[in-house]
This record gives sequence, C-alpha cells and structure tokens, in this order.
Amino acid sequence: MNNWFKLKERGTTVSTEIIAGITTFFTMVYIVIVNPGILSGTGMSFNGVFIATILASIVATLIMGLWSNYPIVIAPGMGLNAFFAFSVVQGYGVSWQTALGAVFIAGILFIILSLTSFRYMLLDAIPASLKHAITAGIGLFITTVGLQNAGIIANSESNLITLGNLAQPMTYLTIIGLIITVTLMAYNVKGYLFIGMVVTAIIAWFMGLFQMPDSIVAMPSGLGETAFQMDLAGVFSNGLYTIIFTFLLITLFDTTGTMLGVAEQAGLLKDGKFPRSRGALLADAVGTTTGAMLGTSPTSAYIESSTGVAAGGRTGLTAVTVSILLALTLFFSPIVSVISSIPAITSPALIIVGFFMISVISKMDWSDLEEAFPAFLIIILMPLTHSIATGIGIGFIFYPVLKLLRGKGKHVHPIFYIFAILFFIQLVFLDH
Repeated sequence: MNNWFKLKERGTTVSTEIIAGITTFFTMVYIVIVNPGILSGTGMSFNGVFIATILASIVATLIMGLWSNYPIVIAPGMGLNAFFAFSVVQGYGVSWQTALGAVFIAGILFIILSLTSFRYMLLDAIPASLKHAITAGIGLFITTVGLQNAGIIANSESNLITLGNLAQPMTYLTIIGLIITVTLMAYNVKGYLFIGMVVTAIIAWFMGLFQMPDSIVAMPSGLGETAFQMDLAGVFSNGLYTIIFTFLLITLFDTTGTMLGVAEQAGLLKDGKFPRSRGALLADAVGTTTGAMLGTSPTSAYIESSTGVAAGGRTGLTAVTVSILLALTLFFSPIVSVISSIPAITSPALIIVGFFMISVISKMDWSDLEEAFPAFLIIILMPLTHSIATGIGIGFIFYPVLKLLRGKGKHVHPIFYIFAILFFIQLVFLDH
C-alpha cells in the first residue's frame, strides 16, 4: 500500500488518509440526497438516479485515487444537475433521455480531449473573466432554484419574482435550516451541509412535515429505470449542439480549476504544474460518460475534497476511502428518498453552494469594461432566463463583438470566434 500510494514520500499514514477520507465524505455526501431530488423532477426514477449518482461517483473517484493518486473526489456537479433539469429538460422541453444523450456525447468528447493537448487550447481560448462569470452565474442560478423550491421567492401575478409566503411551514423551516447550516459553517464544523440537513429533518419530523419510512435500509433497486435510456438520436434532431458544448465546457474548466486548487493546497504541484493531469481529467471524463449511461448528470471534481486535505489527506487512499463509504450509502435509499422530497431540507444546500460559487466575482476586474460587461451579462441572464446555456451564449457572442468594435479583435483567441458563431446559430435559429 505504501508503494502504491507513496504514503511515506508524501508524509502521511494509512490512518491519516482514512480519517481524511471520512472527513471528505461527510462534507460531500449531501449530493446523494440533493442530486436525485433535482433530477427526479424531470420524471426520472429517484432510486435510479440515486444509484447512478453513487456508482458514477465511485467509478470516477476510484480512477482518481488508484491511477492518479490524488485525494480528490468526483461526483455529479452542483449546477450541472440544475442545468440538466431546469434548462435542458424543462427549458428546452426535451426528454430526460435526450438530455442524457447530450451528457454522454459530452463525456465522449471529454475523454478525447483528456487524451490530447487540445484541452489546453480549449481552456486558454476562454478569458478568465468569462470563466469566473460562468461559475458565478451558475451559483446565482442554483441559489434562485433553492429559494423558489423553498417558497422564499415566488412568481407574482405579473410573472415577476416577488417575496413568497414566509408563514408557510415549509418556507420558514427552510429559513430555520438555512440559519442552522450557516451557523455550523461559521464555526467551521466539518460536514456542515450534511449535518444541517439531518438537524432540519429532525425539526421537520417534530413539525409533522417528515414521516419516517417503513425501513431505513433496503437493497439497491431501480437502476434499470434510468440505465442505458439515452436518446442519442434526439440530441441531433433537437439540435442540442450548444447544450453538448455547455456540458463539456463547464465540466472541463470547473474540474481543472478545482483539481489545481486542491492539489496546490496539498502541496502536490511541481513547479506550478499539475502532474498526471491527463489521468485526473480522464477520471472525470469517464465519470461523466458512466453517469450518462447509468442515469445522472455530468460529474465534476469536488472542492469539498479540500476538507480532506486539511485533515491530512495527501494520496489517492483518501479518495478510495470515500468510494468505500459511498458504496455503503447504496443501502439507505428509503430514508434518502423521504429527505430529498422535503424542500426545507435540500434548499439550504442549494443556496449555500450558490453562495460559494458566486464569490468568484471578487477575482474579476470590474474596471475593464470589455472583460466585465460580457461577464455581467452571463451572470445576470442565467437566473433571469432560467437557462445556463443562454447566459453563456449571449456573453460569448457579446465578448468578441465588443473586442472587435474596440479594435482589439486580435486579442480574442481564434477558436473563441467559432464558439460565438455556434452560440449565435443556436440562439437565433435553433433555440426552442
């Protein structure tokens, strides 16, 4: 084990790595509750998505741990699941089977990119301001979803967003749950999202909003209702080309940024470079492709991995530990199903994750109009149009146009003009 994971070389031990894995698990396990809850709103089987979420996470995380030897966990990404459910399925009006087809194609493209140097060209073509804007916009989008699910905000008679009825039990319980979770977060309690869910569920039980299922554990079942249901033909008949690109784009740079951040925290970068980056990216690419085949949205590296690193995790043994713990959660679908159906339990997680994502706007130079205004359009249009792809598309079109009008067209990467043209065609001629 020492030779495989290089424990002595990285100054760690088996017990330290296991503790780090347990720490990471409790900070990210909320996804097995939230993800099926979001995707089941599209008509997908809750149990099917629950199992697919766990299996895709295990496959990708084991590749990350055993091959690339990094203490990084991969699971279906927050934001990507909201994009899948609310933008692609509900917004575009396509079936969830077609949406899975788009994820699968994006996953195959991701695998190809992971095996070539073209991934660097794709990442370099997108300005940092727009990368940050996409992250911030998705954060604002999923925060809006969380607030709407909880009833804290609602549509008014004029179809504008207004304050909801805070006297509703589910709504004020959400506010209570949010306060509890943020308080835990302020005191740096490990696994505050998951603990916040558990505490809120207990309060919901006392309020009569939550009934315990007949059994807490059960044998995993239902995967057949989502596995291998992809509709690849529907992707092309519906012209979902920019949807594929959006899945690919978000997964690629979100995963790359997270991996670099966690590896830097762990002291695993060499001369500022990310060793074995091909295997690390391939882990996520395989996870996304596997997830599409089994029935879930794209995977992504989890920033929650940093909690395990803070606890001493330095090798892939941390990731393997998380995978083992995830496998155990397969048997808790009855209780997870009930918990995920209560907005007051899951909405605080959406709101808080959105808070973390939108915080990247502090890295943007708002004094540079040519960089800042297209980024602003991306951020504001994602929640207002209820479409991540639309926000990205308009920002990607506006950026090169503004640069050209300022006589700085040469400063835009050539491949970015292709992105802009594709989004223009999608939004003007192919959009639903």
